[in-house]
Amino acid sequence: MQQFTHTIRDELGLHARPAALLVRLSTQYKSRITLTKGEKVADAKGIFAVMTLGVKCGDTLTVTVEGEDELEAAEALREFFQRQL
Repeated sequence: MQQFTHTIRDELGLHARPAALLVRLSTQYKSRITLTKGEKVADAKGIFAVMTLGVKCGDTLTVTVEGEDELEAAEALREFFQRQL
């Protein structure tokens, strides 16, 4: 299992465009990828699940990756969050 946290810096939070890009990236991997915000947990491969988290600027997400390609997936996601959000 790979896990990291990221505090959202984008003033619009995790809005539709980056959420769609995140889902597209996540679906490229076989590993299970979840996003956690407080008590809420969402499957990163589902746009509706990601959007229901209601992530705003300043919120901290925990990204958890579990599976056969978890190292590669976690690195790609870490880079995505740093670049996009």
